[in-house]
Amino acid sequence: MSEIPPVSDPAAPLGRPGLFIALEGGDGAGKSTQAALLSEALTGRGHRVVRTREPGGTPMAEALRTLVLSPEHAPVDARTEALLYATARASHVHDVLLPALQDGAVVICDRFVDSSLAYQGVGRGLGVEQVAAINAFATGGLTPDLTVLLDAPAGLGRARRQGGTPDRLEAEPDAFHEANRTAFLQLAAAQPQRYLVLDASRPAEELGRDVLSAVLERLEERA
Repeated sequence: MSEIPPVSDPAAPLGRPGLFIALEGGDGAGKSTQAALLSEALTGRGHRVVRTREPGGTPMAEALRTLVLSPEHAPVDARTEALLYATARASHVHDVLLPALQDGAVVICDRFVDSSLAYQGVGRGLGVEQVAAINAFATGGLTPDLTVLLDAPAGLGRARRQGGTPDRLEAEPDAFHEANRTAFLQLAAAQPQRYLVLDASRPAEELGRDVLSAVLERLEERA
């Protein structure tokens, strides 16, 4: 697989008062757990927090989440899949993320554009630059201030998902998830100033302390 180039951000909003944190990684990496821990820790310190997820966060985006993830709609063409994610993201950015950031909140989002770059750009073979272009239009260039990558091998993610009914992407073979994992790591290597890469096999409480420390550092830089 060729190395992933840095994704340009020509239209990123400047000077917004809030802080945008994205949690990325494979299925079962522990993103929801870390989002909850971070939200609780920041709220306890007096910060106003908006916790959300992708696809989702608005009524339209949640409806699209059902469409794109439900096994009953399989198979889904790769371009259709990428466009559904981008459409849900456009609604989410316009109705939730930008208003919260302009209002000074700390936004914690479970997945953002990098998931599309990994899953559709690499996992589905559409190409990172093509998927990045779609999402630049959908988001207006919005980019997280910090992206926390919870790195986990496909086998660990699969083991953690045991017992539930997998959605359409979770049900993909390990080779698909390993390709996505490699893509995430390449994205992080291309933009190290934006990423905090953590070993997702570590205890959740330890990871939570590292995530909180990095977020508090970003908040101090803005003070």
